Amino acid sequence: MTSVDAFNDADPDTATAMLHPCCASTAWARAMVAGRPYADLDALSTASDPIFSDLSWADVQEALAAHPRIGDRPKNAATTEKRWSQGEQAGVADADREVLTALADGNAAYEARFGHVYLVCASGKSAEELLGILQDRLDNDPAHEHDVVRGELAAITRLRLAKLFS
Repeated sequence: MTSVDAFNDADPDTATAMLHPCCASTAWARAMVAGRPYADLDALSTASDPIFSDLSWADVQEALAAHPRIGDRPKNAATTEKRWSQGEQAGVADADREVLTALADGNAAYEARFGHVYLVCASGKSAEELLGILQDRLDNDPAHEHDVVRGELAAITRLRLAKLFS
């Protein structure tokens, strides 16, 4: 856990690195660092959300590259991001083989359609719920899906900011 005061006081490179587990977009982290100082976690979270709408799609893709596929079980959860992802996807841990196979097939179809990993704020959702959301989103047009992904990325980042700073 990190304090908001320590984040506010850190040099820009250190502060940017502190945020990386929350969101791997360098542009997002730099924008957050530029907005310092923050009074508390609420101020950090409030500042974070609008940044996502201003990110280029390349910046969003940089963040997406740090997220595992829904249903993948990392062999090594050594990094903070991997441990958090594993916890966020806890609803998939006990899924049966049929659902895991459907998720793997859905992930492949999603990636073929949109060119990036299926991103969803998985916290508190069962494997069946995540599969249903994936199947529904396959019908989205790419522009709408980009907006959905930005919203999901913002939601995941809010959760991770809370883990880092509370």
